[in-house]
Amino acid sequence: MALTPQEAWTLVGGLSAPSKMPCFGYSIPARHCITGSKLRNVDNTICGICYALKGRYSFSNVQDAMERRFQSLQDERWVEAIVTAIRSNESSGYFRWHDSGDLQGVWHLAKIVEVAHALPTIRFWLPTREYGIVGEFLRKGGKFPSNLTVRLSSLTIGGNEPAAIAKRLGLVISGAKEEGFNCPAPMQGNKCLACRKCWDKRIQNVTYVTH
Repeated sequence: MALTPQEAWTLVGGLSAPSKMPCFGYSIPARHCITGSKLRNVDNTICGICYALKGRYSFSNVQDAMERRFQSLQDERWVEAIVTAIRSNESSGYFRWHDSGDLQGVWHLAKIVEVAHALPTIRFWLPTREYGIVGEFLRKGGKFPSNLTVRLSSLTIGGNEPAAIAKRLGLVISGAKEEGFNCPAPMQGNKCLACRKCWDKRIQNVTYVTH
């Protein structure tokens, strides 16, 4: 029996609603990041100034909700549930994966790809520092649907670490700099507003001011 929208919402722990975004997102605790956990105490890394470990993300109710989402990833009904939750609540035509957290394995990425296939009218953006997971998924014959933009994110502030890997895999990248950027959010109330560059595969590199 198909899940109702309320059952689906409950099973996946709900969706996140980042104030910057024009759409819903999905978040799990940043403490579960595989690569991020290794970089958290390394100087000049983006993970070392991770916004998802401070501010409202540190509130106990937010952490509890993200932990419920993390635990639900192993549920065999997760793909059905997240598809139902997005279809029932997202009207913008866009969705962002992981405003907090990152991929947990090839199995996780494969589920995200299933979701994109099931919702062809939604454009998905997935930023990730798990280059190895993405590479393994593709080596095993996985393919990304046209409505899923995977951006390999830089590890360091001002770094360009994923460029060569992204070129080899046919993907795009994103990074962060102390100054100089093409994300317009800081000039428009820290919101995307009409900008959708992050979801656009034609944009090779999107950079952001550190925050």
